[in-house]
Amino acid sequence: MCVLHVQSCSCAEPTGKGLLGPGTAGRLCAVSLTSVQPSSIQGAPFRTYCQYSRCWIGILTRGKGEREFAFLHWFSPSPAARSNRGFLMFDAVRNNKKIVQGFLLLITLPFAFWGVDSYVKGGSGGDEVASIGGSPIFQAEFQEALREQQDRLRNMMGENFNPAMLDTPETRQAVLENLVNQRLLALESGQLRLTVSDTQLRDTIAGIAAFQDNGQFSKQRYEAVLQSQGMTQPVFEGRLRRDLALQQLVGAVAEGNVVSRAALERVFAVQFEQRQVSQVALDARTLAASVKLADGAVRKYYDDNRSRFELPAQLKAEYVLFTQEAVASQLVVSEGDLRKEYDAHPERYRQEEERRASHILIQAPKDGDEASRKTAREKAVALLAQLKAKPTDFTRLARESSQDPGSAEKGGDLGFFPRGAMVKPFEDAAFALAHPGDISDLVESDFGYHIIRLEAVKAAKVRAFEDVKAEIKEELKRTESGRKFAELVEGFSNTVYEQADSLKPAAEKYKLEVLSSDWLAKGQKAASPFDNDKVLTALFADDAVKNKRNTDAIDLGQGRVIAARVLEHKPASVRPFEEVKADIERLLTTEEAVKLAEKDGSDKLAKLLKGESVELAWTTPQTVSRADQGVPPDVLAAVFRARADKLPSYAGLTVPGRGYALFRIEKVMRPEITSKDDPRLKALGEQYARLQAEQDFAAYIASLRKRHEVKLSLPAISEQKDR
Repeated sequence: MCVLHVQSCSCAEPTGKGLLGPGTAGRLCAVSLTSVQPSSIQGAPFRTYCQYSRCWIGILTRGKGEREFAFLHWFSPSPAARSNRGFLMFDAVRNNKKIVQGFLLLITLPFAFWGVDSYVKGGSGGDEVASIGGSPIFQAEFQEALREQQDRLRNMMGENFNPAMLDTPETRQAVLENLVNQRLLALESGQLRLTVSDTQLRDTIAGIAAFQDNGQFSKQRYEAVLQSQGMTQPVFEGRLRRDLALQQLVGAVAEGNVVSRAALERVFAVQFEQRQVSQVALDARTLAASVKLADGAVRKYYDDNRSRFELPAQLKAEYVLFTQEAVASQLVVSEGDLRKEYDAHPERYRQEEERRASHILIQAPKDGDEASRKTAREKAVALLAQLKAKPTDFTRLARESSQDPGSAEKGGDLGFFPRGAMVKPFEDAAFALAHPGDISDLVESDFGYHIIRLEAVKAAKVRAFEDVKAEIKEELKRTESGRKFAELVEGFSNTVYEQADSLKPAAEKYKLEVLSSDWLAKGQKAASPFDNDKVLTALFADDAVKNKRNTDAIDLGQGRVIAARVLEHKPASVRPFEEVKADIERLLTTEEAVKLAEKDGSDKLAKLLKGESVELAWTTPQTVSRADQGVPPDVLAAVFRARADKLPSYAGLTVPGRGYALFRIEKVMRPEITSKDDPRLKALGEQYARLQAEQDFAAYIASLRKRHEVKLSLPAISEQKDR
């Protein structure tokens, strides 16, 4: 859909009557237009909410192979329209959660640490590594982003994570480019004046699990969590408000893509095509005996690749781990303190009224057809008539007729539940029943038709002190230990720094145990708490190795601080030639054998493609598709690149370290769309829309880079590595 061409970013009046549709006189900002097709603009590409939101949607232009993205701003003169600002942008986020979440991986974690203010105004912390529209990114931000990426990969890969994989120029530049993208989004959000209402902010905070008790928002938990993180309520809410504004921006991009039926069907035909394939493996091992290595080849390989045989530096360390948990274990909370907290906040320990009910459900989904819903209602009405005539039959009828698989076999019994646990119509009916044994009239919900019988009532009450004493004690300890830990960390840090020749003074002062590690290798994964790059870097530093001095106290996050000291050290070394000679011989022999197998396979493939006969032991045909998880991707690529207009067709590829493989494609099966609601088509459409949204997002970021001058200092991030 090429509806307009973007020339530059500025403010401009609409160039055609009714540009945004009937009755939408207003002002377009952020783009100047060289050509416009009003009829297209008034159509589907511009969602109806463009009439109500001041900052509504971006338009992707596609022409001559280029992709650009621009935002149209329309400031409505209507006070009613202005009152809706932001809400419809939030619809874009809600409607495309999976896509938006994918984009937000790019922006959320660094904002949590630095806050959006630092992205717009620039923080502090050493030399600049980049500048975006005059807004600097400093070394401290870059290093923190690098650590965040490392932590993310460590969580994903577990024990397979190796810190060295991030220690490359390519990775460091990728992290910097990501920071640049984050800053661009923050700058754009500020310029667009995206806002988040107090209601939206409250709803978001209430939905964060860390701030909840028993599934409900707890102000006490909210304040305790922020206090433990050393963050005030206004600072957190300000950062979250700006982060949500950025989500609106990302959501608008996600909303702007449309997948045509014709394009989707073409992708469907390719994606679900199947082929019957036979194969022959030319195993390099069968040719190994014919390989004769040149004199001196093994020694030359050793000399040319000494780095492959290096053993990294290793060390053993002792360490002390100072944790908030350790502080909490030393705290004593008196009975009086517990009672005082209980009396001061009775509302926290109030247990709301609960009701136990049974029901009979006749399913009639809200989106079902009218005839089936009518039939379901008639059946429910008949059951209700039977119950009015004989209420004691409720349990039997529930077992026989209820279509709720979770409760039918229990006679419809749903157990006790409070308000808010059931859908609203069901809840209202259940809590309106006066006495156990009472039966409701017919109740309609999104699930169908219910008949409800009240079984028992637990009146609202305040839980007894003895029942909640342990919870109060745990909460008080958590709050107090967070505060006290923050106070003690500075003293702990000073002790390990001032008495740098031993960890015992700090251990004795803070009642900690001095522990010892196994051998730790530089640049390789290690067990907790040495799975932190900052700890290993400090231990392998010259001062720590040569002088065996304590490292600084290092914050591991989650209320944990560590200090360590080197006990033993082994410098890096190279394994002797004689020790690795046999391994090198096997490696070189395999490489030469693979080359022989590859030549043999290529010759055979050439003959097959010419139509010549070649004696080969083909396997039994196997049906494969592009989405086949059991087939290596390079094999699928070779098989589906082969021509399908004349069968059999052939393909081949080198199998690294093993030889060569030949494939014979004997049959091609084209997929058929079984109906307009084919679930495969729907799933593929979602994937395709996500892919388009990712491309649109990349195009949008590219357009921001054109509007904001971006300067990178790649030497700065390389120099920082060596400091």
